Amino acid sequence: MNNLDLKISTFIQEHHVLSLSTLDIKNELSSCSVFYTFDEKEVCFVFASEEKTEHIQNILINEKVAASIHFETKEIGTIRGIQVKAIVSKAQSKEKINYLKAFPYAIAMKNLQLWKMKVISFKYTDNRLGFGKKVTWAR
Repeated sequence: MNNLDLKISTFIQEHHVLSLSTLDIKNELSSCSVFYTFDEKEVCFVFASEEKTEHIQNILINEKVAASIHFETKEIGTIRGIQVKAIVSKAQSKEKINYLKAFPYAIAMKNLQLWKMKVISFKYTDNRLGFGKKVTWAR
């Protein structure tokens, strides 16, 4: 049992794009946005990206990443977002089925490469629960 808070899993399921940040060997940062699916049982995200991209090249050097998902709003009382720390590895074939169900157009990608982002920790902010209210989770 992963004991993932319902607020966290619901927020993640309401969205499909996350911002991913990586670090290269020279401590230079890179960020990108990726479409994702989420496996609540394993507490991991799956995303597609070509190996030649800067962020995947960085991941091949340093598997530790940070990511965020947010609800865009100008109203302070409705701000919601999640910060993620994770480790990325190549995804297995079982993750491909779920990813293609969520994003069927990805089947047209010549060499679909999927990556598994195993979550180490979450920090979820939801101002609807009270200003600056945080819900955390860690392995």
